[in-house]
Amino acid sequence: MGAREFEIRRMCEGDEQLVLDAAILFDATPRRDWTTQFLTRQGHHLLIASLGGTPVGFISGVETVHPDKGVEMFVYELGVDEPYRRRGIASALVDELLHIARTAGCYGMWVPTEDDNDAALATYRRAGAKPPEDAVVLTWSFTT
Repeated sequence: MGAREFEIRRMCEGDEQLVLDAAILFDATPRRDWTTQFLTRQGHHLLIASLGGTPVGFISGVETVHPDKGVEMFVYELGVDEPYRRRGIASALVDELLHIARTAGCYGMWVPTEDDNDAALATYRRAGAKPPEDAVVLTWSFTT
């Protein structure tokens, strides 16, 4: 399957229902109010890939800014529905977010992933990503 056989659409305000209709792609069912917040916040990007009107993948990114570094793109999440994997959809989504980041003036883009996530590592490396020095990601959870 070539990249031309599926469509990638950048979600914007008013596309909430399209995001909700793509619920199968997300870890949990998207909420309309959170979707609206995401789509209306400056520097928040959500792209959905579809094939014949069926959502098959997505990528989300958030621009972050720091006083001594400038603006960079954080790849928040990338997902492709299982039956559509290994068809170039993830790579096309990453490439499109890279384009958005460059157009927005970001100095770079980064993504955390597990060291045993071979598919993600291959996708990001194909897009030109290189691993940084050893890093550890720590998290705080505010829910019970």
